[in-house]
Amino acid sequence: MKPANAVITKVVDETPTIRTIYFDTSFELIPGQFVMVWIRGVDEIPMALSCENAITVQKVGHATSALFELEEYDSVGIRGPFGNGFDIKKGNILLVAGGVGAAPLAPLAEKASESGIKVITLLGAKKKEELLFRERFEAAGEVRVATDDGSEGLHGYVTQLLDEEKKFSQIYCCGPEIMMKKVLDKVAPSKAQFSLHRYIKCGIGICGACCVDGLRVCKDGPVFSGDVLKKTEFGVYRRNECGERVRV
Repeated sequence: MKPANAVITKVVDETPTIRTIYFDTSFELIPGQFVMVWIRGVDEIPMALSCENAITVQKVGHATSALFELEEYDSVGIRGPFGNGFDIKKGNILLVAGGVGAAPLAPLAEKASESGIKVITLLGAKKKEELLFRERFEAAGEVRVATDDGSEGLHGYVTQLLDEEKKFSQIYCCGPEIMMKKVLDKVAPSKAQFSLHRYIKCGIGICGACCVDGLRVCKDGPVFSGDVLKKTEFGVYRRNECGERVRV
């Protein structure tokens, strides 16, 4: 697919290190899907859609730093959306969001709430100022907070808030992979869904750069059920830019 030109209409600073970039292009969004964003002259990277016409970016590398420099009326190329997204189940659901992993979970919370599903969110960040989309999650249901430095909510990791998981019909998780692995180890794998981040080049399942034990994150994911991931290298190994297998 050729990238479509997308003009930036608004840039919102969500936290000191995270901002949301809105475009003049909207997508028919299944929460959890991603787009390939081409920063001209720099790189093309996968970004989860945080709403139907926006991505939410944390400055962590060369390409995301270049995105941070863009302003209103600048443009990027966008391909997608790609991937399978979350499968929303009826009943009480639990969302576990760590850091910028809250981005694909926020539209899920909103869509589930609009459908009459009870939503509880466990929201984690390094500190109070870095809690992402708290207001959006609170509008959808109850929110419980954990921060690494204790500046808000529980002093500790968001996984420490995980209890009574048996009362939820489905658990949805996105965040650092080590955090997600801890969630997977604590819950029934068959009723948990995880949104993975891997090094993605093509976005359409051809190059194999994003493979996890034969599963293509861009095509078969990026959302996988826990019982599928339990049989893989998830939480242990990943591939770097050269395709080498390295520890998470």
